[in-house]
Amino acid sequence: MVIQRKDMKIEKRPQMRGGTGECTLTMLGGDTLQKHCRMLSEIVIPVGSSIGEHEHTGETEYYIILEGRGIVRDNGVDTEVKPGDVVVTNNGAKHSITTIGDVPVKMIAVIVTDA
Repeated sequence: MVIQRKDMKIEKRPQMRGGTGECTLTMLGGDTLQKHCRMLSEIVIPVGSSIGEHEHTGETEYYIILEGRGIVRDNGVDTEVKPGDVVVTNNGAKHSITTIGDVPVKMIAVIVTDA
């Protein structure tokens, strides 16, 4: 199966998870996600914007950083992330991400539910 970019759903999410600004999500998997994949999206977080701190229960989320730089708060610890980095947030953990610098953060977000 091939899903062409032109056929992917795009959503704007203001103050995503209590964050600031408006994030843009491109749903990479469309409606064809597998049983344990709850989300497969490209997310763009504009300069000065963020995804607010939130907890994952019964699932793991991966952020694969493609462009830009950000600060990830991972269970209360702030770490700078850049292209090539992967953030893993396991069951019961909390995280947030804020863009820093003058380039938006572009990342792939994948949420896999527990079996």
